[in-house]
Amino acid sequence: MTALTDPPRESFRLSMLINDKRYRSLTFQAIALILLISVFAYLGSNLMANLAAAGLNISYSFLGDPAGYDINQTLIPYDSQSPHLQAAWVGILNTLLVAVLACVSATILGVFAGVLRLSNNWLVRKLMSGYVEIFRNIPVLIWILIIYGIITVSLPGARVYLGEDPQRELVLGMFAFTNRGIYVPAPIWGPGSMIVVGTFFVSIAAMFAYRSYAKKLLFNTGKLLPMGWPSLVILIVPTILVFFVMGQPITLDMPDPLANRFNLRGGIQIGAPLIALWLALSVYTGAFIAENVRAGILAVSKGQTEAAAALGLRPGRIMNLVVLPQALRVIIPPLISQYLNITKNSSLAIAVGYADITATLGGITLNQTGRAIECVLLLMLFYLVISLSISAVMNVYNNAMKLKER
Repeated sequence: MTALTDPPRESFRLSMLINDKRYRSLTFQAIALILLISVFAYLGSNLMANLAAAGLNISYSFLGDPAGYDINQTLIPYDSQSPHLQAAWVGILNTLLVAVLACVSATILGVFAGVLRLSNNWLVRKLMSGYVEIFRNIPVLIWILIIYGIITVSLPGARVYLGEDPQRELVLGMFAFTNRGIYVPAPIWGPGSMIVVGTFFVSIAAMFAYRSYAKKLLFNTGKLLPMGWPSLVILIVPTILVFFVMGQPITLDMPDPLANRFNLRGGIQIGAPLIALWLALSVYTGAFIAENVRAGILAVSKGQTEAAAALGLRPGRIMNLVVLPQALRVIIPPLISQYLNITKNSSLAIAVGYADITATLGGITLNQTGRAIECVLLLMLFYLVISLSISAVMNVYNNAMKLKER
């Protein structure tokens, strides 16, 4: 009786890299990688050789030179004698500001419009359908120019608010709407103000914790806790109490129409370019998000809605507790792409004079210094880092929302 044994393994030969299917795919991938590295190495060496022949070299020392130009809206201290690096930081912060504002408002608008596109009301459904079809089929640059034109043409100049006998009064005594932008009160941070701000952020975390607990209790026991007014109380009351206990450390610097003959002083000016860019990116991307939301809702079985209604849940709670949580698994992946598009489309800010990173580093700084390669490489690095960061954060959230199987 003979015992069965495994056949002896064949010794490795170089020909197996092509003939053996176990190694063939790895061989072709390695060859492709080597060719790609070779091409980039050739292009890099050719670039360096041409720069050397022209008497140039890649250097970022120009970032320490005075910028020599003003920026109309900044989040950090800056003047014309600040270095180009400071101007680049101003552009980065301006880009992040409009990207964050547009992502938040586009998400709210998109979810609202996507849900209403499935409304039983014929008029509401058609209005939302018209919004989606109009805004997503016209380039965002045109919407930026249209909204900027509406702001600059329809709103009055700052002079109507100026002088001892102004033609218009400040709205609520605090806000001024002009063709230059909107003037709003500016906070003045006194001693203890950071405690109030910290309390506010803790209240936000506590609000989400309460809502998570209420939802978990509902799913486990069927007991329904109120969501609206407790969330509002948790969010506002602790901050107000700490604000008065600390002696009201946060005050407001109001826009003053009497401080200058030509322009309002005090407060914060939200420039017309920022408003136009923010609104255009929001309504344009919101139309795409609305379609993603509609597709996600339709992907949820209709039996889920019917079962929830049979349990006595109201339509609003059915949407919040049953439909949208399941639809998120379909909505989030394309939503990541829309956030990336908002960040990249913000580079169109130069069309209305908003000083984002493309306008500062990729525009004025590049033209003044002639360092095109260095500026473009920095721009590419910035947008690459921002895009990868957004993708990483949203992918973590996407994995958290995946269906957990037993």
